[in-house]
Amino acid sequence: MTGHAEPSHERLRQHFAQRVIHQARQMLETWQRLQRGEWSSAGLGELSDANLRLQRYAERFEQAEHIGLAQAIGQTLEAIEANSARLNSQLIGELNRLMQRLSRTGLRQGDQLDSVHLPAVRKPVHILLQDAERAERLAQQLAFFGLSAQALDSGEALRAALSEHLPAAIVMDVDFAGPGAGLRLAADAQHGLQTPIPLLFFSLHEADTPTRLAAVRAGGQEFLTGTLEASSLLEKVELLTSTTQYEPFRVLVIDDSRAQALNTERLLNGAGIITRTLTEPMRAMAELADFQPDLIILDMYMPDCTGVELAKVIRHNDRYVSVPIIYLSAEDDLDKQLDAMSEGGDDFLTKPIRARHLITTVRNRAARARHLKARMVRDSLTGLYNHTHILQLLEDCSFRARREQRPLSFAMLDIDHFKKINDRHGHPMGDRVIKSLALFLKQRLRKTDFIGRYGGEEFAIVMPDTGLDAAHKVLDQIRQRFAEIHYPAQPQDLQCTFSAGVVQLDEALDALSMASAADEALYRAKHAGRNCVMRVEP
Repeated sequence: MTGHAEPSHERLRQHFAQRVIHQARQMLETWQRLQRGEWSSAGLGELSDANLRLQRYAERFEQAEHIGLAQAIGQTLEAIEANSARLNSQLIGELNRLMQRLSRTGLRQGDQLDSVHLPAVRKPVHILLQDAERAERLAQQLAFFGLSAQALDSGEALRAALSEHLPAAIVMDVDFAGPGAGLRLAADAQHGLQTPIPLLFFSLHEADTPTRLAAVRAGGQEFLTGTLEASSLLEKVELLTSTTQYEPFRVLVIDDSRAQALNTERLLNGAGIITRTLTEPMRAMAELADFQPDLIILDMYMPDCTGVELAKVIRHNDRYVSVPIIYLSAEDDLDKQLDAMSEGGDDFLTKPIRARHLITTVRNRAARARHLKARMVRDSLTGLYNHTHILQLLEDCSFRARREQRPLSFAMLDIDHFKKINDRHGHPMGDRVIKSLALFLKQRLRKTDFIGRYGGEEFAIVMPDTGLDAAHKVLDQIRQRFAEIHYPAQPQDLQCTFSAGVVQLDEALDALSMASAADEALYRAKHAGRNCVMRVEP
């Protein structure tokens, strides 16, 4: 009798756990909507209500981990609300970390890796292909990337799955269950939904314009043909279901009038923009290095120097050449405004200024600057940071780690036998493997880690708040899982591995010597037979 009771109790416990996880997912969806829109008190209230529901569910079903998270999130939300007049980046950062911890609570038991390095788990992707075996293989491959995927074999199975919960996306063969039937099935699945499910259509053969038009009308956001491969499909899903962290714009206000500076700060804070005020222009460069703003608001006339002079000083530093500078002054002489803008400024706003005008100008300029900076510092093939910027990030992080006395690790990775991959399978396959590893690293590492393409098939990773043991452990786990990925090729599928070297910051190492030490460890890994991670002992 006891033997039967225990499995029943375990099933009941699992059922309750799923109910709580479902509520947690609903809360994460609220958080994602808040990120995509403007930060506001209404959005904060909605998030707070969702968190209270999560806490009630967790307490009712005795889910200790969710109870603790809901309580911590509630306290952080209260602190943000109390501090709303002066938006605090530390509080927003703390809320981000808690939300990421919450997103990891739905992991399947078999995926429990190092808790500090797990990727966020999202809703599953439903895959419906004519070739059921291919759909299953694809679902397994996506699981290696940390994405939950489910192969479904009929329209009934899709409808049943949708009745339980909505997926992150649907991959649909246009001819699933008959010629053109997939298009109709997908359109039916979308019917009546307030927020459409991202749809990716697939056709084994090149499709004609009427078919593609029907896919657009059914709500299709991507149309894939030929060979479906896990890493490229994941890339498409990532773009359609992006759940990046909420990162408020950061604005540095330089104005000798404290009253004027605080007024500007208050207006921007109310719109969810983090602001730092500086009334001593001579400290501008130190403040820029520490705060790293998206945009600078600069008074034209200050006792120690003019705004134009300070703008020139800022522009002399290559790191701040592309940071927008907006002059904010009572100066209404148009010629003087134009002269000022020709000397390093990007815009001129005249006091007194309407709040909406200021907020819109700042937000548009900062958004464009972020977009341009992302293009400048990222590698075009993988979207990872380029060689120059990853070394700059290593330098910044090592400076911060020393100041705060926190651990920092740095790793170099290299794909094994990459030249043979190019020679045997061609450069397009080589590019696919590089992109695949880039995506895999983004999935498996934390949002707080920085990943760069160091050059060719070589990658670099900066891991803040991570000691050598933890860094070595997570890299070795990633190495093992990456080796399980298959790439469709002839005469048989291709599998790849990588080697790595990892080092931790200490008193004897600066950023450049860390890079050199990690590279040396990588060299040792290559000579030890490849497909391994070597560490530099302190």
